[in-house]
Amino acid sequence: MTRTTFDMGLKQLHNEIIKMGSIVEKQIHHSVESLVNQNIEEADKVIGDDDLVDNLQKEIEDKCIKFIAMEQPLAIDLRNIFTATKIVTDLERMADHAVDIAKITKRLAKENYMKELIHIPEMATIVKKMIKESIDAYITNDVDKAYDICKKDDEVDTIYRQIFEELIVFMRDKHSHVEQASQLLFVCKYLERIADHVTNICEWTIYLVTGKFVDLND
Repeated sequence: MTRTTFDMGLKQLHNEIIKMGSIVEKQIHHSVESLVNQNIEEADKVIGDDDLVDNLQKEIEDKCIKFIAMEQPLAIDLRNIFTATKIVTDLERMADHAVDIAKITKRLAKENYMKELIHIPEMATIVKKMIKESIDAYITNDVDKAYDICKKDDEVDTIYRQIFEELIVFMRDKHSHVEQASQLLFVCKYLERIADHVTNICEWTIYLVTGKFVDLND
């Protein structure tokens, strides 16, 4: 494999990661939208489309293996390949959490919500933006942007704590709210975990550019 061929293959790999990130963003959007609107059909579509993400992950990982097998890559090339496999793993786990949220939609579809769901969509909006920006930072090797994105994780954590405190009050004041509040807490936790996976992508971007591992999830 020539240098030009490798660079073209790497560009194609990047395009597929961008595509995978876009699908994951939509999965998260539709899972939360299905929850807010109690739309079972939309939730089922999120669950059904999970195969798209799984298949993309396998395709990208297969290409990474072929890159290594077909030539002896330079150190930076190996970092590129290794980073790509790590990023698609994080994206796949985000999609799994979107499916988890969609399943909760189906559990709560026939219930009257104890309160209007405002902060959960707000949380999801931040998370979706973080995903897009983290993939952009990875593609452009932008370390400064990767660090900046991680700061938004604090916003997600703040909203999570706010929702947690509100739902605890609901559960304490009325026992009939316990089951629904517990499910909504799971939704918030899934979104918080998605944000953590975004932070992982930023860490891998920093590793790609600098060769150093950093822990930004503290």
